[in-house]
Amino acid sequence: MIALSSGSSDKLLVLGKVIKPHGLEGLLRVWSYAPSEASFIDSEEIYLRAVSGKLHGYRVLSVRPHKNILLMNLEGVNSVDQAEEFRGAEVLAKYEAITREEGEYFWHELIGLKVFLDTGDYLGTISGIIPAGSNEIYVVGTGEKEIFVPATYEVVQEIDLEKGKMTISAMEGLLDLNEV
Repeated sequence: MIALSSGSSDKLLVLGKVIKPHGLEGLLRVWSYAPSEASFIDSEEIYLRAVSGKLHGYRVLSVRPHKNILLMNLEGVNSVDQAEEFRGAEVLAKYEAITREEGEYFWHELIGLKVFLDTGDYLGTISGIIPAGSNEIYVVGTGEKEIFVPATYEVVQEIDLEKGKMTISAMEGLLDLNEV
């Protein structure tokens, strides 16, 4: 087991949730919030926050897809009884351990960005993100109305996290058809 000091400044990011044990050897069935099992493998160590709130760190031995979930094997979790202790636990990893491709962002980095058209017109702030298969949809609102912006390269022109803004180009009908 890996210790994480209580005074640690390491930020942890939630990658998924343990559903239940799988088999008798201590495998965990994990519902993943990450795009692939690579996020678990690349981090090398993960932390399980039990339902009680207690945090346990483990080295990842393997992760593989199984139906619509992941099966995760952790060093030190070798039986169904040990795995059962983590039913419902959150799976976390150190923020800096997660590798991303250029142009990939965590949702929490995008929520709150101010959205502008490439003409400079202010549209609102990203208040939510809807997963929609091949791409997400950003919910952009001003408090009075909301629009839905597809997260595609054709629409999103620039994301500047330091300035807290996103620039989009308006596709025909984007601002008229999807107002709520």
